[in-house]
Amino acid sequence: MLSLRCGVQVDLVTETDKACEDLIFNHLKELYPTHKFIGEETTAAFGTTELTDDPTWIVDPLDGTTNFVHGFPFVCVSIGLTIGKVPTVGVVYNPIMNELFTAVRGKGAFLNGNPIKVSSQTELLNSLLATEAGTKRDKKTLDATTDRINSLLYKVRSIRMSGSCALNLCGIACGRLDVFYEAGFGGPWDVAGGAVIVREAGGVVFDPSGADFDITAQRIAASNPSLKDALVDVLRQTE
Repeated sequence: MLSLRCGVQVDLVTETDKACEDLIFNHLKELYPTHKFIGEETTAAFGTTELTDDPTWIVDPLDGTTNFVHGFPFVCVSIGLTIGKVPTVGVVYNPIMNELFTAVRGKGAFLNGNPIKVSSQTELLNSLLATEAGTKRDKKTLDATTDRINSLLYKVRSIRMSGSCALNLCGIACGRLDVFYEAGFGGPWDVAGGAVIVREAGGVVFDPSGADFDITAQRIAASNPSLKDALVDVLRQTE
């Protein structure tokens, strides 16, 4: 548990993020020197987020920064490989809970080496939904977010905000969560790893509008196939 002044906490987290990102990228570059790389910290420093069709490793070295600062155990490293802008390899590791989620397109999804599947829930009203408030804190955005959550409370069993987009996706993949949506997250590093894990666990990943998922759009929804249409209908009603 960190016990530091706020400014020092922020600096420490930034340094931790950068050190982890450098470690991951340096290792991957040795193995795949012709691949491209996108990281949250690199993007923050240089503003480069362009995703091409080339094999690209996308890394969030610390997803759940606020959780990390507060000692809340929903923190992870997220690594994804896209080919043709399609998530193809996903690795999400929560070091506090020692949970490693992995998936390769066409080869299934795993938690600590054991196969995982999405939930079998068929009724949205009985579903556990996860979402997040996003990163914007202007009044218009916050009002829209709280209005939507208030409306959703009547449509699902309960709502959770864990503070980690990547771990929310992994929660869908292993059946702990039934439905998830988020709009306004930081960038493709938040979803590149988790998206392929959900799909390989038998789930679906899509835009909250029901359209195809765009990894660069900062909008995502995920569920088992049975709940997709009901979730999309409810999200449309609450827009």
